[in-house]
Amino acid sequence: MKILEANAGPLANYEVLNFLKSKGASKDPTRVLADVAPSEYKVYDYLIETAACNQTEENVGEFLEKCEKYDLAKAEVLNIINIRPSTAVEIYSIIEHCDMRLGEAVEELVEMATEVLPLPPTEPATEEVNIEANKKTADQDNNEQQVDEDQEKASDKEPGQTS
Repeated sequence: MKILEANAGPLANYEVLNFLKSKGASKDPTRVLADVAPSEYKVYDYLIETAACNQTEENVGEFLEKCEKYDLAKAEVLNIINIRPSTAVEIYSIIEHCDMRLGEAVEELVEMATEVLPLPPTEPATEEVNIEANKKTADQDNNEQQVDEDQEKASDKEPGQTS
């Protein structure tokens, strides 16, 4: 492989992932046969678990068009693409002087990022499953506690007594 232009510019995570895929990186057990360095496999393994695995040129192009009105620095836009923030708190950590520059438009930027940029592969299912599991556990605990209280009340009453 020949380097045509050293340090041509920063790359988005999805671009790095596509490059590694083109070199032969994959989750396949036979991947050791590909001409990919071990450090590149580590990068591939990381990126495949992020939103980069679902991003396309079209998604990113649409996002770039829509975020022009916010007058963001190239590094800030690149970080938003790579991180795919879903809350205002995440935007504040990416954009310098966010309050002064964006004001109320922060929520609008978050909404746009979540609409245009795809989700990471396991994020929504994991959160929904955890929320449902926690609700079911809490409901079961409440039901068991109620049954125990009812049984205690029933055992406290003597036969023939009514309330």
